[in-house]
Amino acid sequence: MKVTTLSVLAVAILSIAAPAASAESKIGFVNSDRVMREAAPAVRAQQRLEKEFEKRDQELQRLGKELQTLQEDLERNGVTMAEADRRTKERNFNDLNRDFQRKQREFREDLNQRRNEELASVLERANRAVKQIAEAEKYDVILQEAVYASPRIDITDKVVKALADGK
Repeated sequence: MKVTTLSVLAVAILSIAAPAASAESKIGFVNSDRVMREAAPAVRAQQRLEKEFEKRDQELQRLGKELQTLQEDLERNGVTMAEADRRTKERNFNDLNRDFQRKQREFREDLNQRRNEELASVLERANRAVKQIAEAEKYDVILQEAVYASPRIDITDKVVKALADGK
């Protein structure tokens, strides 16, 4: 009987104390993906990357078209070509294809490395902005990943604006 009374008393105390404790907590949510797409520093970083890699991308596109032209020529005329000419064209195609594959791989690696560098910088600034907002508005916790977050606690717009204002 004593255990039952204590259990009922504990449930009663928890049911009274739990709403009071949760009423004092202030929780916020930031959609990191949206910040990385919409925040001014993220947009500028994307533009810098596009400008930085534009020439290499154009060169890769040119090489890709050249490869396609060579392949089509070999498929169309390979049967009627002299054996030596066909072998020379195949060798040229294989050399160009190897060069293209290498340049494409290097391009992807360089682009990924630079994108990671740029995004790390944006993420650092975004985290500072989140911390400033949390301290200024007295948030107890700010979540960045959630299965669901109510729009009521979403402070993503504030973070995007803070980053646009240069904080």
